Amino acid sequence: MVLHDSAGAANGGAPDAEGEERKKRRRRKRKGRGRRKTTAGEILASVYVRRWAFPDAPVLDGDSDVPAGGAERVVFEFHSHSTCSDGFLSPTALVERAHSKGVKVLALTDHDTMAGVAEAVEAAHKFGIRIIPGVEISAVYSPREESETEEPVHILAYYGSCGPSQFEDLDKLLSSIRDGRYLRAEQMLLKLSKLNMPLKKDHVAKITGNGVAPGRVHVARAMVESGYVENLKQAFSRYLYDGGPAYAKGSEPFTEDVVQLICQTGGIATLAHPWALKNPVAVIRSLKASGLHAIEVYRSDGKLSGFGDLADRYELLKIGGSDYHGRSGQDESDLGSVALPVLAVYDFLKLAQPVWRIAMQDMFSAFAEEPSDVNLKKITRFGKFQYINQCSGLSCGKDVVDLCLSPCLNNEEKEDSELEAVRLKLSDTTIL
Repeated sequence: MVLHDSAGAANGGAPDAEGEERKKRRRRKRKGRGRRKTTAGEILASVYVRRWAFPDAPVLDGDSDVPAGGAERVVFEFHSHSTCSDGFLSPTALVERAHSKGVKVLALTDHDTMAGVAEAVEAAHKFGIRIIPGVEISAVYSPREESETEEPVHILAYYGSCGPSQFEDLDKLLSSIRDGRYLRAEQMLLKLSKLNMPLKKDHVAKITGNGVAPGRVHVARAMVESGYVENLKQAFSRYLYDGGPAYAKGSEPFTEDVVQLICQTGGIATLAHPWALKNPVAVIRSLKASGLHAIEVYRSDGKLSGFGDLADRYELLKIGGSDYHGRSGQDESDLGSVALPVLAVYDFLKLAQPVWRIAMQDMFSAFAEEPSDVNLKKITRFGKFQYINQCSGLSCGKDVVDLCLSPCLNNEEKEDSELEAVRLKLSDTTIL
């Protein structure tokens, strides 16, 4: 024993060092066993997603733009809210937070309004973030079977850079829903008053902000400020939950009508948080028949396998988002916290891009038929508005459209043959 220790000491402790190195190699090997290798399909999907997310980035020959070891994940956030509905951050502040969390593509999906999208697009330009114009539409599912119950449903709509092709039709529906929110808020305040928790309309209006239709969150915040409950979670769990003692219905349209309108206006219709539904199977079955494209499956706490199976059964895309509202101190998922598989994002974009492109072509065609300032603003409603001021010195419609929309189009959209035909038609038009 003494001779062995002496030998080890004489060799400067080399045997111990070699032993530690072997242990490190074994640990690395065991760690590597748990890693799943990236498939060729995932690599190609990653390239596609990155090229869509960063349309202005230089494209190298072949697949050499994929770094050794795989490309960094492009963070998509498909579900977020601002102060234009019931969020706590302005669209600009929301974009800034998304940037701080590494989000590269952000869908602003305020409740029943797209009023914040233009501001979000402007703010996103500074950070190189791509904005997906969206909206979360309040609806109601009316069952066909007596055994089923009527329940509120939220449908997410995602649009291309130019927004809905028939914005007036969508906006009419959203305006009707927002008008119903004011009556709904009055009913909730009346019920709370009967529960010995009186609130003033001015108090709720101050929290809501100018031009924003009140929602349950705004009433809940007033309850917290008045000392009736400790926090928003308590306000909902005790009084404002669906069917609760202070709950009231609005003037929401039927879910099938909402999905059909989204499809007609060039959007991708997605069922939001299906885990909140009482009878998700019946709702999903009905909405699939109306044209539903996708369903939220992924959350920050992981994929809900049951809803993934439902998505497979009804051939729906699987996506997800944080449903971020910016509630300071409240328990909610943060922006970019949902780890979406690259193949899920790829499938979404492959479905969405042709739909968005057709909507964009429809708007271009309308502008070609009547190249007026009114139709121009329809195209650039969610674009970079400062470009409009530069259009006065341009003579043809094609120049105007290229100037206004080139920052919004990726390379694949720019090379579309039908789009090019419309642009050629615009070459012969003059600006009124």
